[in-house]
Amino acid sequence: MILGPKKLLELVKKIKLVEGLSDRELTNPEGAGFDLRLGEIYRIKGKAFLGVTERQTPDIELVQKFDSKENKSFTIMPDEFYLITTIESVNLPINLTANIKPRTTTFRSGLFIRSGNVAPGYSGKLTFAVKNEGGVPVTLELGARVIHIQFEEVSGEGAQYRGQWQDGRVSATKKEVQV
Repeated sequence: MILGPKKLLELVKKIKLVEGLSDRELTNPEGAGFDLRLGEIYRIKGKAFLGVTERQTPDIELVQKFDSKENKSFTIMPDEFYLITTIESVNLPINLTANIKPRTTTFRSGLFIRSGNVAPGYSGKLTFAVKNEGGVPVTLELGARVIHIQFEEVSGEGAQYRGQWQDGRVSATKKEVQV
């Protein structure tokens, strides 16, 4: 069952389910979750390896970072691909999972966000892929709402997240054995 805003706001206060939410989300969330904001943009470079027991993600280069004192923006040209992180961090208990959906204005502008499930027990910022698949440049203001997160209860509790991405790490610095 998807948790509604009233329950989510209780969990934000009680267990810090989501940290760093905007005033808008804390006072008037829309839908059945929270909108999360663009925090950092990374370019990937080098090479990647996805093996059965080992993996290595590409190197990353920070392109732009949110600063609440400065209005920053970044333009993604057609066919460009980046990794992005959220300003907010999540702290999922073992009985909750989260699903990420792009806000419709992203794909209406030609941007496609690739996301995944957030496992029970995960804590940290969230990382996504964004690619401009439209035919026009798209300028993003850092701090803009780009994704919507919904939380669901796991019947019988989930298994604790034990992956290497805990705490919001964006990329690995070397080849790693999968846990």
